[in-house]
Amino acid sequence: MSSKINRRDFLSGTALVIAAGLTPLAQMRGEPARYYPPSLTGLRGSHPGSFEVAHQVGREGKSFDISGLPIEQSFDLVVVGGGISGLAAAWFYREAHGSAARVLILENHDDFGGHAKRNEFRVGDRLLLGYGGTESLQSPKTFFSKTVNRLLRSLGVELSRFDTAFDRKLYRSLGLTQGVYFDRETFGVDKLVAGNPVVTGGDSFASDANPGPIEAVIGQFPMSDEARGRLIEFFARPKDYLAGRSQAEKIAYLKKISYRDFLRKDAGLGDEAVKFFDGSTLGLTAMGPDILPALDAMTSQYIGFAGLGLGNLNDPEIAAFNEPYIYHFPDGNASIARLLARSLIPTVAPGRTMEDVVLADFDYTKLDLDGAPIRLRLNSTAVAIANARNRGVDIGYMRAGALNRIQAKHCVLAGYNMMIPHIMPELPDPQKQALALSVKMPLVYVNVAVRNWHSFVKLGVHDIYSPHAYFSNTKLDYPVALGGYRNPSGPSEPMLLHMEHIPLTPNQGLSNVQQFRLGRQLLLNTPFAEYEARIVDQLDRMLGRGGFRSTRDISAITVNRWPHGYAYSADSLFDPETSGPQPYEIARRRCGSVTIANSDAGWNSYTHEAIDQAWRAVNELKSA
Repeated sequence: MSSKINRRDFLSGTALVIAAGLTPLAQMRGEPARYYPPSLTGLRGSHPGSFEVAHQVGREGKSFDISGLPIEQSFDLVVVGGGISGLAAAWFYREAHGSAARVLILENHDDFGGHAKRNEFRVGDRLLLGYGGTESLQSPKTFFSKTVNRLLRSLGVELSRFDTAFDRKLYRSLGLTQGVYFDRETFGVDKLVAGNPVVTGGDSFASDANPGPIEAVIGQFPMSDEARGRLIEFFARPKDYLAGRSQAEKIAYLKKISYRDFLRKDAGLGDEAVKFFDGSTLGLTAMGPDILPALDAMTSQYIGFAGLGLGNLNDPEIAAFNEPYIYHFPDGNASIARLLARSLIPTVAPGRTMEDVVLADFDYTKLDLDGAPIRLRLNSTAVAIANARNRGVDIGYMRAGALNRIQAKHCVLAGYNMMIPHIMPELPDPQKQALALSVKMPLVYVNVAVRNWHSFVKLGVHDIYSPHAYFSNTKLDYPVALGGYRNPSGPSEPMLLHMEHIPLTPNQGLSNVQQFRLGRQLLLNTPFAEYEARIVDQLDRMLGRGGFRSTRDISAITVNRWPHGYAYSADSLFDPETSGPQPYEIARRRCGSVTIANSDAGWNSYTHEAIDQAWRAVNELKSA
């Protein structure tokens, strides 16, 4: 691999925290490196050093006895987890208890924000901002509660600003459309086709998509004449594949058949043509069509249901995808986390608006200062939580190899539900069992900084879907100009490529949970060097015809791996229907002075859910 790919300070493929790089303003001023995790490249997300202690507790059953340790500090509230839900919980607690409330947030990673991960790059004199986790605010008009809207307004977020910040016409003005890459291992040849007949509601450019005539696009697919004919019939002439059944019968049927089997059997695509759809649902749901219920595919506006006569369903999920997918900061929802952190700890960065937070100079040394009312402590893994006999909560956490004990009047657990039974043994068994059901979906988000994107323009694509390649989606970064940050607008400028890999084991009869667990292990066992090799190989093969050469064009790579990614959501293919409280409602019940807030608490991966659950959790503490 050419040394021209900038790995900064890699040690066995892992970037060193001691050389964490520069803030945007510090880079411009030529200051020396300081602790600033967003500029790290290499293996990020759940990075080495962030999960090992948790695995000792969860996998190996190790317990940490803090009863003999002195209480080092006391707080009104300790929040375990510095993601958006944990930060929001601290914000709501301060609102409820006043600015004098003493709050500590513990975060096991080296940066705050959780899955709202900011990735920064510098290519020449150009700063590039990208997202390494939670991508955008989803359908605010449909989904946002009064609480979510109130919090965002208080942070200075004006949703209407995205109407002008997000340039939905840029790629169309350059003649670019979506494309499909067929890999030779599956389809016998490496081939990129400009045009993709599959458009979903999760697509920012759906209204501008112009794949060309269906027959012309599918005619280029490296498949048999029969398979191409079936695909053309499917796309061009929608039918009622469940004719003769009532609406209720159709819905019941779609709940219990996978999207893949619906396409293969009911829509008549057969074994070969259905391969085109094998990666189609990964980007939005982190699940393959073999474990995604057909009904869920329909409510997410995937193709194949237009002729079923179910268009009159009053389902908010369907309505949500009618909103434009444009509510995106240059660093994704990391800006929401940064707005929360700045509101809680004003000395960490200047400013007060959604505009100035984009390039605000964050000073991480100000996150955990003695005497500050609100403190955020990084690289700290909670290992023991217990309601104390004299009221309040005992909390034990590991940091830099040392076990520490603190105490608080209240505690909000805003990490992963699966960890809670291991660190809080006093919970009732039914609650532990419900918490253990939250098996999160693994995923990998990659940002590749390239020196130019002429190859995309030459090939006529801005977003490439691949049914079977290692990375199912590769796209040019969202064109967002906000707060002094200007998105690349011409192909000669440096650009970020966003690539997605969902590590599943599809079409082998495995359940969703079985695939999630296998995928998690795959991620943890894959070194950065292998990710890098796969990135280079796929980009060269996809884009080589357009003149792309990885050894010349790639500047830096950041791999954000999330073994515990999207929150679990109910799956009608595998989960039994339940009456009464849902498993996630049982799981999140308050226990003494401890409550639970995270997206797991609602079995919903969206940022607005994380905020709503934080509000609920803090409210529950009023009766503690």
